[in-house]
Amino acid sequence: MKGKVYGYARVSTTEQNEDRQMAALRNQGVKAENIYLDKVSGRDFERPMYQRLSRILREGDLLYVKSIDRLGRNYQEIIEQWRILTKEKKADIVILDMPLLDTRNGKDLMGTFLSDIVLQVLSFVAENERVNIRQRQREGIEIAQKNGIHLGRPTKNLPRYFPLIFEQWENGEITGKAAAKHCKLSRSTFYRKVKELRNTRLQQANEPTPPTNQDNRSQHNRK
Repeated sequence: MKGKVYGYARVSTTEQNEDRQMAALRNQGVKAENIYLDKVSGRDFERPMYQRLSRILREGDLLYVKSIDRLGRNYQEIIEQWRILTKEKKADIVILDMPLLDTRNGKDLMGTFLSDIVLQVLSFVAENERVNIRQRQREGIEIAQKNGIHLGRPTKNLPRYFPLIFEQWENGEITGKAAAKHCKLSRSTFYRKVKELRNTRLQQANEPTPPTNQDNRSQHNRK
């Protein structure tokens, strides 16, 4: 049964470039309107364009994907989606970077078996690499923190007069918008710093007051 030809591409972020994938799909004769592109992580298949593509695929349709990790990065979910598309929907899938993963070939039992084995191995490798990357990231963060290196967004320095602005705002003398503008902060940052200042003052108020020399003398005299 001759069906339609589709392509699927994915990049993890809006900053990444999908041109190589799109060019590879067009080289296979996939029309631009039949290429579905997601700009989201591959950790699961809850992606808007993939879900739309999955709904319209029919028996006899053909789906091109540049590489197995563009399809996804979760080993178990790749296997499950592959089963749904090829067994339930009876569509064909071609992974361009891996000619063995072409369900048009080897429709017999042996061909299907070999294709499934290759798919499982490659899916495991893709997921294992994802796990390794996350592990290296965690180790790098731990090392940086031990060395006193601050990670993440730089801390916004507060002006020295921030406590005064805070008092004026708390007493209703100025609005939050005006207070943030005086401190050259966004309103969300201003309110976050207000919360931090309140927490600091609360902690200080709850700390026990160290005894003075006079207190020590009084306790000594009572003895």
